[in-house]
Amino acid sequence: MRATIDKCTIELQQGDITEQHVDAIVNAANSRLAGGGGVDGAIHRRGGPEIMAETRRKYPHGCPTGSAVISGAGNLPAKYVIHAVGPVWQGGGAGEAELLAGAFRRSLELAVEHDCRSVAFPAISAGAYGYPLDQAAAVALRTVIDFLRANGRPEIVRFVLFDARAYGAFAAALEQVTSENPIDRP
Repeated sequence: MRATIDKCTIELQQGDITEQHVDAIVNAANSRLAGGGGVDGAIHRRGGPEIMAETRRKYPHGCPTGSAVISGAGNLPAKYVIHAVGPVWQGGGAGEAELLAGAFRRSLELAVEHDCRSVAFPAISAGAYGYPLDQAAAVALRTVIDFLRANGRPEIVRFVLFDARAYGAFAAALEQVTSENPIDRP
């Protein structure tokens, strides 16, 4: 599934984010940038130890929730890994939506600052951090659409969803978001 915003494209795809041939892949990182399970573990396993070595050297104090930092991509097919720290779900009343939007926004800013034409995102915070998938998808897509409208870059923003459930939630959210604020959908 895809949608077009001006000259930019949002794509939804089910698959493995570590196999994406894009300029940057986004890691659902923890605030210590310490590696972990899920997407984070997969990126570090496939990318190799140089990613962790670089983040330890460049960001010894980690990264705050709601923000992101960037590193090289090691053995991954991408040029960069953007380590985005989403919030742990606490019921919705602890600023989770703002923090999640901030992680997406900062990731996109870093992609633009590093001349990335394409970036691939996972469903940040929707795994081990417990953020409800439908709500995470809506926040992610609204934030990306707003950013693309304001900045006209990156050219391709791809959401790479691990399974059919996540893909379905993002597809439904894209339908909802685009019906509220129409955009081109090829």
